[in-house]
Amino acid sequence: MIDREFPVTEDELHAYVDGELPADRSETVGAWLAANPDQAALVAAWRAQADSIRARYGAAVSEPVPERLQLDQIIKNDITHGRARGRSFAAMAAAAAVVAFIAGGSVGWYAHGASTPSAATDIFAAEALDAYRLYVVEVRHPVEVPGSELAHLKQWLSKRIGHDLSIPDLSSMGLKLVGGRLLPGPTGAAAFYMYEGPSGERFTIYCAKSGGPETALQFRSAEQLASFTWVDDKIGYVVSGPADRAKLEAVTKTVYEQIDKSAPKKS
Repeated sequence: MIDREFPVTEDELHAYVDGELPADRSETVGAWLAANPDQAALVAAWRAQADSIRARYGAAVSEPVPERLQLDQIIKNDITHGRARGRSFAAMAAAAAVVAFIAGGSVGWYAHGASTPSAATDIFAAEALDAYRLYVVEVRHPVEVPGSELAHLKQWLSKRIGHDLSIPDLSSMGLKLVGGRLLPGPTGAAAFYMYEGPSGERFTIYCAKSGGPETALQFRSAEQLASFTWVDDKIGYVVSGPADRAKLEAVTKTVYEQIDKSAPKKS
């Protein structure tokens, strides 16, 4: 944390790392860092982390925002077809997601037992991977509530989702909880948690109420990303991360077991 007496704020240092400061102010900050080696080391660490994340996930930054997530386009299409009145954004996004997912690349399915993918699980996977692509590259604002406020994060998201959520502890996997945020989901609000490993790799958990049937674990991969999806007790879960299937499967297993242990036992 930057001392209040310092002439350079923490926000300015983050902006300096991101190259968002005006040229004159950037020069001032650079000169100040030269005279403050401890803070210069901190900034160097931030920059190294940012470079690591961009190197690993930089390709996702250049990907266009999916058309189905462009609200103005969705509303325009619905007005054109006379469907805008009385139709929720979640319903519009869900309908568009089915089309987007079917039109996408190849999908691999992995299940412990017989399980058939449904439109609902397709929507969940598409929504979760879109959220992963959008936020995993963020350095300054990847989450709304930091992991240090775990109790508040759990209470807030559980209330908004309408379900007592579990936020898994993945420290045994070498993953630290960065935090979480609230997102619009296919059937209402969705919870989104982000975890980060020591080398900058990031994994996310996306969960929301599901209108689909319960399913076993289902594996999907798309370019350098992958996910495992399942539905249990009317809640859909998606664990997303880099396309290292063995690592992702190990993370998912830990998430699955912790959520299963915390869930009320069915009579």
